[in-house]
Amino acid sequence: MDSKSVEDMIEASSGVHFSGFHMDALEMRNTEVGQLTASAAEEMCRQPFVIGVAGGAASGKTTVCDMIIQQLHDQRVVLVNQDSFYHDLTEEELTRVHEYNFDHPDAFDTEQLLCAMEKLRHGQAVDIPNYDFKSYKNVFPARRVNPSDVIILEGILIFHDPRIRELMNMKIFVDTDADVRLARRIRRDIVEKGRDIATVLDQYSKFVKPAFDDFILPTKKYADIIIPRGGDNHVAIDLIVQHIRTKLGQHDMCKIYPNLYVIQSTFQIRGMHTLIRDSQTTKHDFVFYADRLIRLVVEHGLGHLPFTEKQVTTPTGSVYTGVDFCKRLCGVSVIRSGESMENALRACCKGMKIGKILIHREGDNGQQLIYEKLPQDISDRHVLLLDPILGTGNSAVQAISLLISKGVPESNIIFLNLISAPQGVHVVCKRFPRIKIVTSEIETGLNEDFRVIPGMGEFGDRYFGTDDDDQPVLPPKNRDTKSSTD
Repeated sequence: MDSKSVEDMIEASSGVHFSGFHMDALEMRNTEVGQLTASAAEEMCRQPFVIGVAGGAASGKTTVCDMIIQQLHDQRVVLVNQDSFYHDLTEEELTRVHEYNFDHPDAFDTEQLLCAMEKLRHGQAVDIPNYDFKSYKNVFPARRVNPSDVIILEGILIFHDPRIRELMNMKIFVDTDADVRLARRIRRDIVEKGRDIATVLDQYSKFVKPAFDDFILPTKKYADIIIPRGGDNHVAIDLIVQHIRTKLGQHDMCKIYPNLYVIQSTFQIRGMHTLIRDSQTTKHDFVFYADRLIRLVVEHGLGHLPFTEKQVTTPTGSVYTGVDFCKRLCGVSVIRSGESMENALRACCKGMKIGKILIHREGDNGQQLIYEKLPQDISDRHVLLLDPILGTGNSAVQAISLLISKGVPESNIIFLNLISAPQGVHVVCKRFPRIKIVTSEIETGLNEDFRVIPGMGEFGDRYFGTDDDDQPVLPPKNRDTKSSTD
């Protein structure tokens, strides 16, 4: 969807019905950026996205979960059923099993469920009990579940215990009419469990309905999303699947810093990255594909500018309601690599004013600002800061600090780059939590020389042809003595 991401729509739809999709305050527990340590950030990166799916017996919970997983076709999603964590029945309880209330919270081994979920959340594989509904005991072998990016926890009472609710990033309640649930239960118990209809109705009136009214229905208030009609509500399920896909495709650091945006990767983008990172790519090809990537980053960055609604008349005489973007803009390039991004910005915004900042790097422990030429009215503009590489973040901090000292509000700065090292992202986002960073890829990190890895070499040299023109850029160990001193 072009105008809004599904996630934005989900969050904006809180408390209203949208195509049969009822939502209440989708909770995203974010650690305060200013208090986030590196170790806490790494811990958050490893945390899976946990979705709870609750509802009455035979409401269609399992169908909803199966449809979500089937549509995702992604092995990074696993399903955990609360039914696997029933207590084993004692010999005495077995003698009067028809009097046992399987819909009561005490029927479940909640402590074991909590233990299993905590292990999965911390990247450990677990053995999920295999509960046999004929012997009413756990049998071997258990089901091995490996840690995943998304965990779906399904069960009638998973919202009952606040400790389990606290583990969830999204809570879904499947809301199905009582008559439909009863009809499904009668059919299921007769076919699958060999019970007669009198026994099913007796158990329903004694245990199932009272437990639903007393324990299950009250937990509906904790749901972020309420799905009427269960598996029949394809609109709701499609939106949830799109939201999960967004989470799976989102870089871990975007989950930590809401002001970091990584453009969605495609095979085209990966292919261009492959070419500009290849040491054998000629200067001509490097410039060509770098320009294409830069244009994508610039276009994405412009999408984060404020806009107002605008109506225009089309050549057919019709009225089109669109948007008009902010016109008080300017670019600021960090000399010299940042100048490679100026043409793309001018191509997108005619007549764009572009300022310059030159920062001298001494080793990598210190930067010295030695030149700046900025528009006089820069404090009244939104600023697109241009630098293709975000490494340690020290130069970026210098540049951003200068802009702020000139009166530019932090929230008016959008930092555009091609690749970002995690260390630089941490430094910039912690120091300036209200700026936006737009990049095309997050790197592995920095080497002992503070160079981005895997990186793409010295970007300015490769782009502007400081190295031999139209010759492959070879690793230093492969260059001869003459060319390495040019």
